[in-house]
Amino acid sequence: MADLLRINHDVWIPLDEVAVQASRSSGPGGQHANKTESRIEATFDVAASATLDDAQKRRVMARCGPVVRAVAQDARGQARNRALALERLAGRLDRALQVPRVRRPTKPTKASRTRRLQAKRRASERKRDRGRPRHDD
Repeated sequence: MADLLRINHDVWIPLDEVAVQASRSSGPGGQHANKTESRIEATFDVAASATLDDAQKRRVMARCGPVVRAVAQDARGQARNRALALERLAGRLDRALQVPRVRRPTKPTKASRTRRLQAKRRASERKRDRGRPRHDD
């Protein structure tokens, strides 16, 4: 299980399908940041994947393109940035693989229509009663 990246409850991608590249981090940090390659870029080639089926590949490519990338340079160490980059990559793939639920149109019930009309009638009466008092002499 250690060499698999969990995308969601039924999709796992082998880590050999994910290219991980280290480079020097940008930003402040002094000599440590200038000398260590702690920035990690995780790249997943969707079209070359043997794990995803054709429908999943089409869905991911439509939403994210043919190559999905995730970069992490938040932490000081390379190991933590690698974990962060893989976590972000898995999150992007998970969002891309989600199938939206089909909305079934519904009609309001008779009781809800009656309640709505009664509420409108009460509001109308309340506003009418706010006006000047009428004198019927």
